[in-house]
Amino acid sequence: MTKTFSLLALLAAASLAPQAQAAGNIDCELSFNLSGWSLFYKAASGTGTITCDNGASIPVKISAKGGGLTVGKSKIVDGRGKFTGAYALGDLVGTYGGAEVHAGASKSGNAQVVTKGDISLALVGTGEGWDLGVGFGNFVIERR
Repeated sequence: MTKTFSLLALLAAASLAPQAQAAGNIDCELSFNLSGWSLFYKAASGTGTITCDNGASIPVKISAKGGGLTVGKSKIVDGRGKFTGAYALGDLVGTYGGAEVHAGASKSGNAQVVTKGDISLALVGTGEGWDLGVGFGNFVIERR
């Protein structure tokens, strides 16, 4: 009877453990295009694709909104992002928060890290436009 109870307790405990974490982290990247403007309020939108090392891939739409002391207009083509801390593709969709400092004229570059809980997304991109300021807000990734 004690062996049966111990076996049942062990099976119950195993079924309560998060299955995604047992599989470990996945490595995923975001490729994207984004364009927007800012004049105290910042808004940008675009599209992209998330691709993971396990073969999973989803098309996404991206929006960024926020405020701060910003002014400008920019366009990023062939931007890249690297996710850390995710266990499943579905973990990557949602709202990330962050802040940035940016400056550029004509050909400009941007690097930023945004977070959502334990998940971080490091973004880099180059593009065209002009911008100057300090901004803060949300970076939203949704399924297309």
